[in-house]
Amino acid sequence: MTMSAVLPLAFVMIAGPQIVSAFFLATRSDWGKTSLAYLAGAAIAITAVVSLAYLIARGATSAAGPAEASTVGRVIDVIVLALVLVLMAHVYLTRHTSKPPKWMSHLQQARPRFAFMLGLALLGLFPTDIISSITVGLHVARHGGAWWQCLPFVALTLLLLALPAIGVAVLGGRAERLLPRIRDWMTQKSWVVSEIVLVFFALITIKSLITG
Repeated sequence: MTMSAVLPLAFVMIAGPQIVSAFFLATRSDWGKTSLAYLAGAAIAITAVVSLAYLIARGATSAAGPAEASTVGRVIDVIVLALVLVLMAHVYLTRHTSKPPKWMSHLQQARPRFAFMLGLALLGLFPTDIISSITVGLHVARHGGAWWQCLPFVALTLLLLALPAIGVAVLGGRAERLLPRIRDWMTQKSWVVSEIVLVFFALITIKSLITG
């Protein structure tokens, strides 16, 4: 249940400039190099934040000992729930910010190094991504999961980010017409799916708080 519970948060991770940037990079002539560099930066950022949160939570649980493990678990649940509520508020308040930032226009001329740094920044410093990654690490550790159980979440997030590039590889020239339409839909409607995912995860966390 631990892995399946956190997997939907991968959609929250990519909803916004993260997936829009992937679309822009996938429509370049050298889309392969830049998209791969972007994914590499994203992989490092997500894995680092998730792992750090996991290690801190496991360390706190181990330091508390068996007698206080239940209390520490509840504290982690409260922190996770608070983070999810903050995410829900952020997603809702920014739902009408559908116009891509001006800096995205430069992605058409960006080099792989810039794409790599962009992946690091968006997936490692963007508020929704930091909170989502921390939430995943804390949740897996709180429920006694092994560190590797965080990796399917990382992999799914990267797969979602890779979809535009995969679309170009599969569809070829047709992707030039299709990808902008999908990008525009994601920009306008992704917040709805994000809120549904967050409500689902909040309910799971509340259940964990109640049942201990």
